[in-house]
Amino acid sequence: MALQETIEQTVTGLGYELVEIERTSGGLLRVTIDMPYTPEAEQFINAEDCEKVTRQLQFVLEVEGAEYSRLEVSSPGIDRPLRNEKDFERFAGELIDLTLKAPIGVAASAGSTISASRKKFRGTLERAESGGWQIVWSDEPAVKPGQKVSKKRIPAPLQALGFTLDEIQQARLASVVDFKGRKPKLAPVADRPTEN
Repeated sequence: MALQETIEQTVTGLGYELVEIERTSGGLLRVTIDMPYTPEAEQFINAEDCEKVTRQLQFVLEVEGAEYSRLEVSSPGIDRPLRNEKDFERFAGELIDLTLKAPIGVAASAGSTISASRKKFRGTLERAESGGWQIVWSDEPAVKPGQKVSKKRIPAPLQALGFTLDEIQQARLASVVDFKGRKPKLAPVADRPTEN
């Protein structure tokens, strides 16, 4: 049985979700796990969960004869990768960093202020009207602490870019640290731009 399948069966058998497996040239085997998504109550991985999976994987990998020098089991962290449709459904409404495989091109940037060679975006992940996905952002600079903002200032317009999962090189949750605690997800705003 392949190493990927062995690890996935072990992790899911213990009631967790396998996020990522990474092998380094130094022999490190890094396994990233998460709790299965349930919309009612979001749960988080703790040290006991990682310890439980580590013990089971050490046993299974020894039986399978897998070669590695060190095993590391961890949670996905604040910059969790988004890999499949299920991840995008789960994190709709969240701020993400998106890198496309190819620049958006002249046709996509026509009539907008987006550069045709742009591949990286940071914005809110939303479901597009067409059923695909879009990222919505504003190019307005962030307000610095203590900076006064005029009430007459016109905010920069929101921009949207539609994409498919096949066009993505990498997508991750944006690693924004807020020391005031978790906030509930915001519902999508009806008057936001949609993909063309």
